[in-house]
This record gives sequence, C-alpha cells and structure tokens, in this order.
Amino acid sequence: MSSYLYSAVRTPFGRFNGALAGVRPDDLAAGVITALLERAPGLDPAAVGEVVWGNANGAGEENRNVGRMAALLAGLPTSVPGTTVNRLCGSSLDAAMIGSRTIETDEADVIVAGGVESMTRAPWVLPKPAKGFPPGDLAAVSTTLGWRLVNPRMPREWTVSLGEANEMLQEKYSVGRERQDAFALRSHRLAAAAWDEGFYDGLVVETAGLARDEGVRADSSPEKLAALKPSFRPDGTITAGNASPLSDGAAALLLGSAAAADRIGLQPLARIAGRGAFALDPQDFGYAPVEAANRALARAGIGWDRVGAVELNEAFAVQSLVCVDAWGIDPEIVNTRGGAIAVGHPLGASGARILGTLAKVLRERGERWGVAAICIGVGQGLAVVLENPEARS
Repeated sequence: MSSYLYSAVRTPFGRFNGALAGVRPDDLAAGVITALLERAPGLDPAAVGEVVWGNANGAGEENRNVGRMAALLAGLPTSVPGTTVNRLCGSSLDAAMIGSRTIETDEADVIVAGGVESMTRAPWVLPKPAKGFPPGDLAAVSTTLGWRLVNPRMPREWTVSLGEANEMLQEKYSVGRERQDAFALRSHRLAAAAWDEGFYDGLVVETAGLARDEGVRADSSPEKLAALKPSFRPDGTITAGNASPLSDGAAALLLGSAAAADRIGLQPLARIAGRGAFALDPQDFGYAPVEAANRALARAGIGWDRVGAVELNEAFAVQSLVCVDAWGIDPEIVNTRGGAIAVGHPLGASGARILGTLAKVLRERGERWGVAAICIGVGQGLAVVLENPEARS
C-alpha cells in the first residue's frame, strides 16, 4: 500500500518577537489544522486516524503533548488520538514519515501531520537543585535554540554551538563567506518573487494579521550581506544574513491512502515514495542530509539523475551548499521558491513546510521526482522522496 500527500497549509513564518509573538504555539497549531480540514470539506473529522505533530522545544505552552492539544483546540472529535514527535529541526518531517508508515501498514486511512514552533515564546527554565534551598544563585536557561542543561559526560566536541559546528564545516569543505552570502541572497530573491507571483497564496493562511513570511528581504544585496559581522567567530564566515533566523510558525499536511481520495474529496498531490534517516557525530549535523537523501532515493528505486526538484532546509548557507556539492546536482533545482534563510525556520514546523512546498514545485515544474531533506541538531538528517502522479511516464 502507498501513502499520499493530499493537502498542505502553513502559517506565514514570523520573525523572533515579530507579528506572531503574541500567539501561543498550541493556537498556531490548531489554526493550521483547522485550515487544513477546511480544504477538505467532504472529510468527516472523525475519520482522521491520528494527529502526528512535531515540536522541538516542548518546554512552554506547547507542553503536555501539543499534537493532542492542537487537535482538541481545532475542534476534532475527542476520539481522534494525537501524539507529539521531537526530532528537533526534523520533527514535522518525522511526523509525516511516521504518518505515511501508519497508512502504508493499514493502521489508518487518513492522517493529519505537521508541526509548530514559537521560538519567541520558548521559556527560560530553572533546573531543580539536588537539594532544597540552595544558598547560591540559580541561572535561568533559555530554551529558544541549541544545547541546554548539557550532561557533563557528553564529549565537549559534540556540544559546540550550532554556529561553531557550521564554521567547522566550512573549514572542512572550504565554503567561503562570499559563496555563503550569494546563496543567502538567492534565497531572499526567490522567496520574494514567489510571493509576488502568488506561489504561496495557496500554501499559506493569514495568521494574526500576518499575510506573508516576515523574514523575506526583497531589498537584500551583496553589499548589505557583506557588511554584517560574523556571529560565532571574530574571523568567521557565518552571519545573521547567511543563516536562518529564529522564527515562529506552524505547518500541516493531510496524508492518506489511495482509497482515501473519495473520503477526503481531493486528488493526491504526491506519493510518498521513499524515506531516509541518517546520523553521525553531533557536530557534523549539517552534513547528515547527504546520506539521508541517498537512502530515501534508494528506497524509492531512483537515482539523483531523475530528481527534478529539491527542497533542502537552509539552516545555514554553508550546510546547504555542502550538501548540494556532495549530491553533485544542479544548484538551480534547489529551493526554487526560496528557503529558510529568507522564509524562516520555526524548528518544529520546517519539515512540513518543505514537504508541502516540494509537492507544489513538482506540479509547477511538471517534474516527477523530488527530494525534501533537513539537517537536525545532535547529528541527524531526514529526507523524503515525493513522486508527482501527474508526471508519471
């Protein structure tokens, strides 16, 4: 049995402390689930087998299983189960992979998958002391991004910051500042053009008065990017301009079997043809999508020579460029409608965003095969291969 993507919708992605800062993450999630089901008006919500939802932080308002909370807030019957998946940046792509397997094993006919993150609203946390009433000060730890409350048994090289890990990656593969900035500029220009041309109109639902991705800078330029100071090393290459911003947002996907088309009232956008996961040393996480995608393609039974579109989450420009180089593909088929450097990267939502975008790009370009891939902190990567049923030969 095969699984299919029937519909995709997301919020615009807001900048840190921006237009979506006042919206709770469980409300962001509920909003896109509601919008997703409104696009399948013939579907009885009680027919949803499960909500599988991604979230990376889980330390604030999204705690207590945000997948279940969002389903309830969206008005789904209480009989619809919900679960939350945490694979950090890959959480919602993992949710889609889990949902597709559930359909392929005939455990459900229709699945709602997706993810959410409000990096703005991620709380500070206080670790509990080993004994009551400690005499000294206690430091609050931010849960917005990166390592926190690190186990002292972890090797130091594994727990470097995400930025430092990517500076190490650019040293290893000789990806200079100028090339990173050029990649970032391309992301902004393509995203701005996609919005102006109406590409995102069918994928994005206005939320809290925000109609477009807040981080897209149509006026970016080589000079502006070159003027930014390095963020992680005094003589480094990674800046706020060639890395993805802290973001808020949610994205949802409607998955189903072939037989579910009549129940859903829609024709499938794409078939989920292959899945891949890969892991390596934590500090090398930016390179992990390389083998994850290779494995997904092998399971789909095709090679890179047949791939017509790639959506690679742009956590950092250097990480994206290293992956594209390793695959040996034409860079022009990658993120043709902009990427996370421009659009934003709300951790738990990004995997669902790239999968929904990929399905539409395949339709737009008339391509049969596409790859969605994402790097994940602590040394992991995920990838999914989609097949466009309209382009089968």
